[in-house]
Amino acid sequence: MAPPKAERSASPVTLAAVIGAHGVAGEVRLKVFADDLSAHRVFNEGALTITALRAGTNGAIARFAEVRDRTAAEAMRGTVLTVPRSALPPLAEGEYYHADLLGLPAETPQGDAVGTVVAIDNFGAGDVIEIERATGKRFMVPMRPEAVPEWNAERLVVDPAYID
Repeated sequence: MAPPKAERSASPVTLAAVIGAHGVAGEVRLKVFADDLSAHRVFNEGALTITALRAGTNGAIARFAEVRDRTAAEAMRGTVLTVPRSALPPLAEGEYYHADLLGLPAETPQGDAVGTVVAIDNFGAGDVIEIERATGKRFMVPMRPEAVPEWNAERLVVDPAYID
């Protein structure tokens, strides 16, 4: 079940995760979940500060002021990098943050429960949301107006033609 709107808007937003060490000088490899990480330098409530960031073959390579060697970089594997919601730019009409959709209940326009949003993917043609039914079965729906005519902080409405 999705957290209430007030709780969700106060929660930190995950922008990247450390997937391993890079080299011997303390750099880390990042899996980045944002379009552009370069606007942010301080993460995890000030615990981590990026001093260098560059593109990598599978994400990005970063150096943190707090990480001095490969051993410390290896220990960071699995660490997520978060920022406060207030550090993100405001959204235009029709835009959303993935964090706002994850966990939302999905319904038909008539209000019948369909499932819960459990993942959002993008294979190049736009976002695709993955919805899990109560049975555990999952299906995917393109995040386009004809498939998802309405969403807000409380629910996501799916056109029945797209429900598997």
